[in-house]
Amino acid sequence: MKIMGKGYGYGKVILFNEHFVVYGVPAIASAIDKKTIAEVKKSDRDIIHDDRDATPGYKEEKFHQQIESIKRIKEKMGVKDSFEIRLHGDLKATSGVGASAASCVAIGRAIADELKMKLSDEEINEIAYEGEKAYHGNPSGIDNACSTFGGLIWFVKGREIEKMKVSKPVEIVMGDTGITTDTKRAVEGVKQRREIYRERYDEIFEEANKIAYEAKKALIQEDWNKVGMLMNKNHELLRQIEVSCDELDMLVEIARKNGAIGAKMTGSGLGGYMVALTPGSQEKVARAIEAEGFFALRTRIGV
Repeated sequence: MKIMGKGYGYGKVILFNEHFVVYGVPAIASAIDKKTIAEVKKSDRDIIHDDRDATPGYKEEKFHQQIESIKRIKEKMGVKDSFEIRLHGDLKATSGVGASAASCVAIGRAIADELKMKLSDEEINEIAYEGEKAYHGNPSGIDNACSTFGGLIWFVKGREIEKMKVSKPVEIVMGDTGITTDTKRAVEGVKQRREIYRERYDEIFEEANKIAYEAKKALIQEDWNKVGMLMNKNHELLRQIEVSCDELDMLVEIARKNGAIGAKMTGSGLGGYMVALTPGSQEKVARAIEAEGFFALRTRIGV
């Protein structure tokens, strides 16, 4: 395949307040140092070569969403052409690392490159958000923001995207349950339970709101012990709204026992990944996760 248009999108990790973010609670997320690369050239019909490493079954389960996503991206860009698209890179296609957002950003950038469209990162972010609707129904926008802009991000849905700085990237480990998440189902479940248990959920959401502001301060001060403690608290709140699962809880426990300062589920939950904050203990935590038969991703936040 002759290489023409090329684009990339970063993977991401949500450090605080996945799910809560849908309801206007601030969230904090970071790009990680893994990315998806898209290469495109004009064709007489849309063809996808998905060469990304993936959790077994992930690409098959997401295939129809991927087709719809590309259609949405092209419509948002006002593009009528068809393309041959190749996806690759060092970001594994799996639940919890922003794989769908990374592919949307990469494809949007690659099509723009192929058609010589000069688009800003803000425009690419909006295009990727449209593509994300195919996967998430009502996405918060946090995944595509991380994937587009990189770095650490403070995010309030529909209102605020603020880049945060740390002096140097910090090591984390992401442990993969191997379970592909149906994000729409996870989000819908929270919505239904929130309607039934409104008072209790309001209290949990208020606690999540407080954690966001404390975590922002701790991150800016690079007080990693405080950040880790708040990640542990955030995991407990996510368990209370029933988006964790036994495998995630087990991986969180393994990480904490092996030197992680803090650990929690990340992303949609009900499978996918957990994240452990591991400055100085990355290898020990990763090996402990692998010893239990799970995949461990060694990466960094704040890149």
